[in-house]
Amino acid sequence: MVGVNGIMIAGLQPILLGALSEEGRLSAAQIGHAATAELLLMGAAAAIAGAKLQAERLPTIGALSCLLLAALEYFTTRVAGETVVLIRAAAGVPSGIMIWIAIALIARSFTPERWAGIYLTLQTLAQFIVAAAFTAWVTPAYGSNGGFVVLAALSIACASASLALPQRLAPLLDQSHLGGLPPVRGLVALAAVFLYLAFIVGVWVYAEPLSLQAGHVASVAGTAVSISLACQVIGGAAATLLAGKLKWFRTVLICSALNAACLFMFASLPSAAVFLATSGVFGFLWLFVLPFLVPMVIAADPTRRAALVLGGAQLLGASLGPLLASTIVTDREARGAVVFGAIALIGAVAIMTALAWRERKEA
Repeated sequence: MVGVNGIMIAGLQPILLGALSEEGRLSAAQIGHAATAELLLMGAAAAIAGAKLQAERLPTIGALSCLLLAALEYFTTRVAGETVVLIRAAAGVPSGIMIWIAIALIARSFTPERWAGIYLTLQTLAQFIVAAAFTAWVTPAYGSNGGFVVLAALSIACASASLALPQRLAPLLDQSHLGGLPPVRGLVALAAVFLYLAFIVGVWVYAEPLSLQAGHVASVAGTAVSISLACQVIGGAAATLLAGKLKWFRTVLICSALNAACLFMFASLPSAAVFLATSGVFGFLWLFVLPFLVPMVIAADPTRRAALVLGGAQLLGASLGPLLASTIVTDREARGAVVFGAIALIGAVAIMTALAWRERKEA
């Protein structure tokens, strides 16, 4: 509950920030500022917590983070303009700490890829349900303020759930080594994670412009998002069931090849039916492959210090990917996002291949 609540806003930003824009409280540019600022601070907070905090006093840390987030959700209902950007950036800090709590548990498990799959599946399912409720009932009747009040209530409920957390988790290594940065190989593995998430989100955020450029009616992009979310849940569930049975490198390599095929299909500006099918495959691969990045990072850094900041690397990649892709996208040509995605994907796979080769050589 705590980890899912921390990442909840990632699936709701288009709805809530779009509602703020419709109400005249955010400009089009400020939507991007608020979204990027919150995700960046979320990723930075998760990464710093993983590198610096020990997994102790978790009920207190979790409850205070949830209550601080609830207060910031409420304060968002009282402001407009760049103040919204500042409040949402601040909200990224307690959210990142909540994500770290979930990652700290995953990093200590015997099958981290399975628990990562469970976490990813639950967070996507929760975002899908809450987003549907917001679209159907909350924002039409109460606007953006209604959505932020609901999120504040959810955070207060999660503060109560935080009290059930263990006081501490077992240390990953000797106390004398705690708090340090991961070794170089661990940082390299995190760079691969960063690039992989930058590829995924950098491409997907331009799904609607790609659809319109292909000549589809406006409803196709919305349908593609729904199909992708449903397939993401299926992909996360499949990864959870297969965790521990598949080798991480072979799995990532096959999924990357299929993702490359998806990029080719997006770039070809296909028919609506093919676009929807490609969106479904892309969504399935999105959540299927992410859990297998965990054993990759652990293999690169057996101390598991890198695994503790994995969530931060993912969020930083997800937040900066669209920003980097935007530099080669124009109003008339959205396929620059596909080019960026291909470059980031190739870079990630190259790093992973080098890590796997080194791991096999040392075995």
